[in-house]
Amino acid sequence: MEYLNSLKKRSKHFTSPFEHWEMNEPLSKESIKEICDTEIADISKMNINYDGTRAIDGGEGKFREGIASGGKAIKFRCFIDANNSRDFPSLSNLIDELRLKDTYEYIGELIKKDLSNSYIRVEVICDRKGFWLKPHCDIKEKLMSSLLFVNPFNESENLGTDFYDEKLKIAKTVPYKNNYGYLFTTGPKAWHGMEKKEIKKERRSLLINYVTFKTDWKVK
Repeated sequence: MEYLNSLKKRSKHFTSPFEHWEMNEPLSKESIKEICDTEIADISKMNINYDGTRAIDGGEGKFREGIASGGKAIKFRCFIDANNSRDFPSLSNLIDELRLKDTYEYIGELIKKDLSNSYIRVEVICDRKGFWLKPHCDIKEKLMSSLLFVNPFNESENLGTDFYDEKLKIAKTVPYKNNYGYLFTTGPKAWHGMEKKEIKKERRSLLINYVTFKTDWKVK
C-alpha cells in the first residue's frame, strides 16, 4: 500500500497555483525497477522533432496539417493492460491497490470527485533529449492525474513538471526527484507542462489516471 500510505503520511497539500498534493516515496523498489527496465522507443535517434505532446509522427505539428488521421504517431510510453500485466507484477499490484475502495474513496475525498464508477489507466513514460510539453489542462475524462518520478540517472531536479498560473506564467516546478511525484484533479485552472530543458539521458515517470472511459482496470 505504498501509494495510499504516501498520500496519508508523506504528502503535502498545496492550493497554488491550483490544488495539488506532492507525494514522497509513493513507489516500491520493485515498481521503480519495472519502470526503469521498461523498453520504450528512443525518439532522439529517429531524427524527428518533439511537438510539445507525447505522441509525435515525424515532425512538428505544422508539418502534419492537412493529414486527416494526424499521421502514424510514435508513442514513447507503455500502457499497463491485461495483455502485458504479467510482465509488470509490481505495477500490477499498484493497479490493484488503486482499484481498492479504501484507496479511491480516500483520493475521491481529497479531490472532491466520485471515483466509484471509474477506471484506472497506468502508463510508463520515458522522455528523452529534446522533449517538452505544452502548457495544457487535462481532458475532463481524466478525473485524477498523478505523475510519479523515477530518476535513476541523477538528472536535474528542474526536469519536474511546471505548473502555470492563469496567465500561463510558471508558478512552480515540482522537483524531479527519485520516488517523488504529485496528484491533482482536472479543472480549468490546472495548467501544467514542461518547458524546454536539458535531458541528459532519460526522464522516467509513471502516470496514473482515474478516468471515465473504459480500460482493463475497473475500480472494485
